[in-house]
Amino acid sequence: MSSAPFTPEFLDLLAAHQPRLRRVARLYCPEADDRQDLYQDIMLQLWRAWPRYEARPEVQVGTWLYRVALNVAISDLRQRTRRPAAARLGPAGWSELPAPPPEGPDPDDLAQLYRAIERLSDVEKAFVLLYLEERSYAEMADILGITQNNVRVKMHRVQDKLRHLLTQPA
Repeated sequence: MSSAPFTPEFLDLLAAHQPRLRRVARLYCPEADDRQDLYQDIMLQLWRAWPRYEARPEVQVGTWLYRVALNVAISDLRQRTRRPAAARLGPAGWSELPAPPPEGPDPDDLAQLYRAIERLSDVEKAFVLLYLEERSYAEMADILGITQNNVRVKMHRVQDKLRHLLTQPA
């Protein structure tokens, strides 16, 4: 890992995409403390991967951000299911990162939607996240590494599953 300080370009990128990255953390972590830890892990992995992206930016930056964030979120979820929660300390310099916006209470309908999304598989959550971000099927296919036709089929199945979950008592 590079010990160089965060560059202004990197900090601007994080600030511009912070709401999207927070949504990734929200979808994969229902608990606020875990969500903040995941958000910091995503930031750390983005910082570690930034030099490789800068050297060869063949992929759009938004696609790259999603790939890194989703990979970190899914890995974190798998680790949390295998071990008890433990306090993790971030590296020195986290104070340079943009502060997350304060989280307020969710309206009832939004809370119900998040509870339903929490019951989806890791891959299904990725589809919901990209759908909520209004990503095209082409972008989804690129981010997830599958065909557009496969995206259409899976999106239809995820939407049906969410409809079913929203009509069921929690």
